[in-house]
Amino acid sequence: MSQGNERVPICIVGCGGMGHRHTIAYHVLEETGLSNVELMAVCDINRDNAERVAGEVERLFERRPLVFTDLEQMLAHPDIAAVDVVTDGSSHHEVATAALAAGKHALVEKPLGITVRACRRIIDAAAQSGAVLATAENYRRDPVNRMVRAVIDAGLLGDPFLMVQTSLGGGDRMAATPWRHLKVKGAIGLDMGVHYADIIRYYLGEYRHVFGRGLIVEPVRRRPVADEHPLISYREQTPTYPETIEATGEDSILAQYAMASGATVQFSHVGGGRGSRRFERSVHGRWGALDVPRDRTGGAVRLRLEEKELHGKEILALLPDLSLNEITARLFGADGVVYDLPGVAHAEYALDARLLAIEYHDFGEAVLQGRAPEVDGRDGMIAVAAILGAYESAAIGRAVEMEEVLSGAVRRYQEEIDEALGL
Repeated sequence: MSQGNERVPICIVGCGGMGHRHTIAYHVLEETGLSNVELMAVCDINRDNAERVAGEVERLFERRPLVFTDLEQMLAHPDIAAVDVVTDGSSHHEVATAALAAGKHALVEKPLGITVRACRRIIDAAAQSGAVLATAENYRRDPVNRMVRAVIDAGLLGDPFLMVQTSLGGGDRMAATPWRHLKVKGAIGLDMGVHYADIIRYYLGEYRHVFGRGLIVEPVRRRPVADEHPLISYREQTPTYPETIEATGEDSILAQYAMASGATVQFSHVGGGRGSRRFERSVHGRWGALDVPRDRTGGAVRLRLEEKELHGKEILALLPDLSLNEITARLFGADGVVYDLPGVAHAEYALDARLLAIEYHDFGEAVLQGRAPEVDGRDGMIAVAAILGAYESAAIGRAVEMEEVLSGAVRRYQEEIDEALGL
């Protein structure tokens, strides 16, 4: 736990849609009474964006944060101890390395970087500075996924031999912002795929190799509208927002992973197309199987054994050692593996704010206690490499070892991006 009322003064860097979303989550953490961070400042090169998020902070916290439009000026402020990097993925390595070099701790939104080289640049900067580096990865924080991990660790399935992760459907609207469809900006296939890559590793351990491909299902994306996407920000509704954009980056991944444990993962994430909407996450072992609901829905896990089927809280009787940490229990209830929260609609973004709050609390504890965060820079890089590994597999026409991707021995797909980034 944090020491007394000590808090980490933090600045949000990037005040677009994600910056607004993070602001709400900081307020959710504040309302728990366990907050160990102080949202002290906001920073964006666009002053209108920075002022809008500052106004939201003032409305929620009844105090106005410091407002910066220059990164160097913000990093020079002696009272700011940490940054929350929520700029577009292609700039994460620039912002994070500057912050770490200035001695600031850094929480960096996923993907940590959009290539392995970009990730390594950030990790090396953290090692040189001694500051805490965390990757913002919220899916594993869901109590549902905590339960799944506990079932696997307890051996209730036997040794898992298969995991199926399938997410299909998306249409041709832009995924909130135009840059999420550009290869050199970190397209939505990577931006979304790292969530699933982290969950796979959280459940089953280290990757060994991957065979797969990325693809562009929707070659032209149309401008989203507010009633189709609840996180469309003020910036994304301006007249300069393009009506269409030609996609150059993958919106979909098809892959098969071999894990170091011997398990196989069949992975399909298709972020476009019409007529196919499906989600499946299942884990299979000799003694049983798990069916897991879509993230951030509050659905119940189903455990199928030879002679019975258990759902949600019924599974808790088989997991006497499972307990949620204090911040998670405060937000979801002590038995929050299936949550029914009064006054909170089971909507993805309402629940997401609670998961982000857990993520911030872990980061704050890591800074205050001088420990590693749950998801550090290496964890973030491995999730990125797992998705890029599928793209690299297609580029060179064979399965690739994860170590080849992590070491940079295989990077044909990434060469164009690294060149654009100056890496």
